[in-house]
Amino acid sequence: MVLGTEPKPYEGHLAIRLNEDRIIIIIKGSNPDDCIWFLEVDTEYVKQQKKASGTEVVAWSKGARGDAEKPVVISGPSGVGKGTLINMLMKEFPSMFGFSISHTTRAPRGTEKNEVHYHFTERSIMEKDIKDGKFLEFASVHGNLYGTSIKAVEAVADSGKRCILDIDVQGAKSVRASSLDAVFIFIGPPSMRELEERLRLRGTETEEQVQKRLRNAEAEIEQGKSSGIFDHILCNDNLEKCYENLKKLLGLDGSAPTNTKPSPKGIDLPPNHSVSKIDNKILIKCEAPESGNATKNSIVLDISSLKGGAPGRTRGLKRDS
Repeated sequence: MVLGTEPKPYEGHLAIRLNEDRIIIIIKGSNPDDCIWFLEVDTEYVKQQKKASGTEVVAWSKGARGDAEKPVVISGPSGVGKGTLINMLMKEFPSMFGFSISHTTRAPRGTEKNEVHYHFTERSIMEKDIKDGKFLEFASVHGNLYGTSIKAVEAVADSGKRCILDIDVQGAKSVRASSLDAVFIFIGPPSMRELEERLRLRGTETEEQVQKRLRNAEAEIEQGKSSGIFDHILCNDNLEKCYENLKKLLGLDGSAPTNTKPSPKGIDLPPNHSVSKIDNKILIKCEAPESGNATKNSIVLDISSLKGGAPGRTRGLKRDS
């Protein structure tokens, strides 16, 4: 079984065994964003998929140069103000943060557009992707599936932004159990009485809905404080104070950072080249004829900081020269 997104057809490639669990593939003549891939043969993800499927598995993962900021998972009960806090972050740092686009099996409504409001998909396709481990979290709501895919989160990182996930505690639990390396933050109210007042002030729910949200909130607060899911717990007793604490957790000093995506360099492999692996470095020596004379240059790839992998991206690859 071959999992993950496979590279497009290509003319040729260079394959280097990194260790017992993966092979790096450098594709000839490909564009800079699409020239490095990893074929996983015995990583933790592959082992899990072998066990679940009962068959032999390999998985493709696209290589991404450098690191990406950890996604931020923010959870909390309805009415606690997490949506307001996220909107404040997005307003102050518009070039730094982005939302992943969720998947759903329901039909588009009104002016909703595919890949803008949701990734609209067929139930059979989404169920297969869930089985293949491509979703961080999912839920069935009124007979339709909704979920966050690893690919959608990686797409935000590929654009040079840090992904924010606004999900409930059960969703956060699923993400924590996944391969995604994220920062988990729980926003709690100062008291249940204060939370009830905020819900009633919204005036958007019936009494029955308010009582249901309060029951759910009690369970979520208990899980948020005791389950070990969350790295940080913030109390939203004062919105401005809570927002400053949130920024501090995320390493923000109040000034909008420059978060530009570096332009990757391609790897152009001439006919004559040699490859060697020394510790955590791959040395590619190239020899190309130029005006009748042979010119030599070398490319050094640092693989010491590889992170992630199928079914998303393998990040942390560095090019020294």
